[in-house]
Amino acid sequence: MEIWLWPLAGVILLIVAIGIGMSRKMEGMIPEDGQDEIPAEVREHPFKFNPILLVIGIAALFMAIVIFYYALIW
Repeated sequence: MEIWLWPLAGVILLIVAIGIGMSRKMEGMIPEDGQDEIPAEVREHPFKFNPILLVIGIAALFMAIVIFYYALIW
């Protein structure tokens, strides 16, 4: 199992970087006047600024790599 320690650490760091980056980007999208309007960037590309989908995709890719690795060495 030690073979997956560093790749898993890399995936975790990537997920943390996405979380930090998206939280910094989202701070600028909150309007100061208190109105709940959706910014034009989000309205045009709703999946682009969704960090949950990015994290799910990265985790699914890592799990697929692990599964196929063990499936092919048996």
